[in-house]
Amino acid sequence: MNTFAPFGRLVGLAVGFCAFTMAGCTSPFKHDFDPFAHAACYDVPRELQKASLPAYRVEPPDILLIEVAHNVRSPYDPIRTGDDLTIRADLPGETPTQSATNTANLGVIGLTDYHLINGFYRVQADGTVDFGPIYGSVKVAGLVPEAARQLLADHLRASSGIADVKASISYADVSGRQVIAGEHLVRPDGQISLGIYGNLRVAGMTLDQIADVVTAHLRNYLSDPEVRVDVSGYNSKVFYVVTDGGGNGERVDRIPFTGNETVLDAVAQIQGLSDISSKRVWVARPSPPGCAGSQVMMVDWRGITQDGLTGTNYQVLPGDRIYIKADDLIALDNWLVKITTPVERVFGAVLLGAGTYNRVLNAGVVTSSAATGTGTGAGF
Repeated sequence: MNTFAPFGRLVGLAVGFCAFTMAGCTSPFKHDFDPFAHAACYDVPRELQKASLPAYRVEPPDILLIEVAHNVRSPYDPIRTGDDLTIRADLPGETPTQSATNTANLGVIGLTDYHLINGFYRVQADGTVDFGPIYGSVKVAGLVPEAARQLLADHLRASSGIADVKASISYADVSGRQVIAGEHLVRPDGQISLGIYGNLRVAGMTLDQIADVVTAHLRNYLSDPEVRVDVSGYNSKVFYVVTDGGGNGERVDRIPFTGNETVLDAVAQIQGLSDISSKRVWVARPSPPGCAGSQVMMVDWRGITQDGLTGTNYQVLPGDRIYIKADDLIALDNWLVKITTPVERVFGAVLLGAGTYNRVLNAGVVTSSAATGTGTGAGF
């Protein structure tokens, strides 16, 4: 009887299996991956055929860069305490009656500095402008410059007795009360802060729409502002690279989207495939609610990396999930470890208990024998 026949049959089966494997799609010597095996793969943007994305829409927590080229205070902006005003008044020389009154009350003769109104005046904490001991003070806080000018002219007519008084009021510094140029974070409520100019909701808008909204809002405080808006930090648009752990969980990397990434770029940002990863990679694209089926596009990893084929090096879009499957043998090994580890621990505990029991039992037997004096000896 030939005892080597079963062994020969096993060797033949192993050789046949290897030959079948080398001829199949998993063989390293044959490469026949069909990138268009799924209907979802047609007309998908990919390397060398990338698509231009629609206008960027801002969402939290993007960072906007806002520039205001014409930051000039509006003439209709009310005067506030602490403002510096340029005030001029055309007052002719005092009459003889006024001169006698001023001489008696103030001890001054003729037209002095007390009579002149021409210079810079600061609005005091109580909202008034002090014009000295002759003309007193006028409250201008809360008024626009034109209304304050009219009030000042009426006050000077009453205090000086001059029927025709000409006065002018303007801001000494016409620049805006706050510089808003710079970076502005889109808050979770979708608004950005413009400081003392208030808040604006910009979530869901394009950059042109935001520029129009900011310009219209700032016209309430500035004179004909010119606003430019750009994105300084693209934080709201991301895609995900999910790495299968072979039964030990899945690692998810959240990568910011800049608009030009492909599958190869995405994998490169996680330092390539790990030791436990296989070459099975696919892109899962989010589907709208109620859409039947999923949008899954298989990736020919060998074609992308070794052959330079661009057919499946898809352009990544916001929200895409790039899934990297673990190697089957490693996954099987991890599964076996999970199954056998509890059993090993149970057997280890049983063996440890049995060994301890035997040692205790043997120690008891030895002690009993020594106590009864069963040993032998020689005597005379």
